[in-house]
Amino acid sequence: MAEAGPDVLALHALSRGSKLAVVDDRPGAPPRRVNFAELNAHVNQLANALLAAGLTPDDRLAWCGQNALEVIATLHATRKTGIGSVPVNYRLTPDEAAYVIDDSDAVAVVVDADRAPLLAEIADRLPKVRLIIVFGGSARARTNQVAYDDFVRGASSAEPAPGDAANEQVIYTSGTTGRPKGAVRRGSGDARQVLGLVQLLGAHGDDVHLTTGPLYHSGPLAFFTLAHALGNTVVVQHHFGAEDWLRLVDLYRVTTTFAAPAPIRLVCNLPDDVKGRYDRSSMRALVANAAPWSMTLKEAYLADFPEDSLFEVYGATELGVITVLLPAEQRAKPGSCGRAAPYVEVSLLDDRGHEITAPGEPGELFVRASSVFSTYHNAPEKYAEEHRGEWHTVGDIAYRDDEGFLFICDRKKDMVISGGVNIYPAEIEAALEQHPGIFDVAVIGVPSEEWGEAVHAVIVPLDPSLTEADVLRFARDHLAGYKVPKSITFVDELPRTGSGKILKRELRSSFGV
Repeated sequence: MAEAGPDVLALHALSRGSKLAVVDDRPGAPPRRVNFAELNAHVNQLANALLAAGLTPDDRLAWCGQNALEVIATLHATRKTGIGSVPVNYRLTPDEAAYVIDDSDAVAVVVDADRAPLLAEIADRLPKVRLIIVFGGSARARTNQVAYDDFVRGASSAEPAPGDAANEQVIYTSGTTGRPKGAVRRGSGDARQVLGLVQLLGAHGDDVHLTTGPLYHSGPLAFFTLAHALGNTVVVQHHFGAEDWLRLVDLYRVTTTFAAPAPIRLVCNLPDDVKGRYDRSSMRALVANAAPWSMTLKEAYLADFPEDSLFEVYGATELGVITVLLPAEQRAKPGSCGRAAPYVEVSLLDDRGHEITAPGEPGELFVRASSVFSTYHNAPEKYAEEHRGEWHTVGDIAYRDDEGFLFICDRKKDMVISGGVNIYPAEIEAALEQHPGIFDVAVIGVPSEEWGEAVHAVIVPLDPSLTEADVLRFARDHLAGYKVPKSITFVDELPRTGSGKILKRELRSSFGV
């Protein structure tokens, strides 16, 4: 293995140490501001404390909490030491969180105070975890938890011994089996590919980046990482609020962000007099992603923000950024996700594996790029299924127009994208099937102006007295809130193929999808 180069955060601390690195600004609390020299020293303390606690580059550390300075420090500390990083969705139920943390083989967890009770509840189901660090509140000694400030206090702020250059991240994304899968990413990516994207987006070191959405999502996480690699000031929004988001844009002269449609729809739907209180002219590049942005939403955004500030990317946790639609192309190519990003090759294949070149003809989208993830943790067979030589797919169906612009016409498998969050029906179906009054169930996404798509359950009841309220009550007890169906239909039977597979395309068609 080649020797790792200087750490990027350490370089920023030397070359621009007094520049503001992070602003953790939340309503009702004084903003926490640290420059690059201070951030680097703090990250080094955390890194050295983790090493002193016995963690090595062969270990993994899970982290769970809303956006905060401590989350950013954890991300940098795991990179510096080579300890694997496992983001955990803070909205998971105890069962879901226990599965992800245990399956990832994490030996330590960094968690915010609001989720510390959840960790205490499932501690006996995490036999591999030997250290739980709580930030933002008091630790509970009886559950082997330690307060973050106590943990780092007294640790050296010197650069830690460099860890494995693999810089591993394991990001869990559910699959058609209903169990989440850990997509393993190693390394810092191809410098040519990253530089090509930076140039396309016009990104530079003087940008001010706002975290719109939780950093456990691969998109916000990737663009935060890019921002700090460039030496940008990063403004942390702890929890999304539409007017608070505008306040941060105005106050810190934010120039870049990455956003799903749901939060921006809330911003654009604020009353004009509220929006008028805040200067939005600083926004230079909003990268739209996480779910399809309707042209209606794009027009609303462009009415409130600079005309040339809207970019759109299509990507996947497993594949990285695949395509880019530039500002000048937004109105010219409605419905398109753009053309292949720099150093990314896209091929559309038919069911026999033959390449499709004719405009308008759909095929399964395959990608060849250095950004493709390494494997699925504990599921290498699933990784192999999605590969054809050097090409990888996540099952999306797309077509090209005669100018090479791509249009996604079906999503991977039966995934629902609601509010920018990937939701997999099989996981919800597996939970609902445990209800004694449910005989059969299928879950699909139906159009929602607010969320892009909403989760809808089609149920064959075993008990004729079963009500929607009964199902929703059961779902809330077994699923994270964002997975709970927004609506339910009761039917006598579900359409199936001769082999017994549910015809979800037929179900979606019955709902006008």
